[in-house]
Amino acid sequence: MSLLSKLFGKKPAPQHASEDYNGFRITPQPISDGGSFRISAKIEKELNGTLKTHEMIRADTTTSEDEAIASSVRKAKIFIDQMGDSLFD
Repeated sequence: MSLLSKLFGKKPAPQHASEDYNGFRITPQPISDGGSFRISAKIEKELNGTLKTHEMIRADTTTSEDEAIASSVRKAKIFIDQMGDSLFD
């Protein structure tokens, strides 16, 4: 049982394909939440030889896992456009 499941009774959905965007790697990770899916993604980028990671979790939910995957990628791109490398600060 994952730490997330132990803490919140929710478990992440399976691993999905990553997408590269402006030097960042976005991996959608929608979280199954009792019949709906929470928008979530892992955002990564190598900076100065070190892989940096940010876990983006939104309050938004959808009823479709496919819609959650697409929304996770879309919202991660917006977040990257707004924050750039400072999202790892």
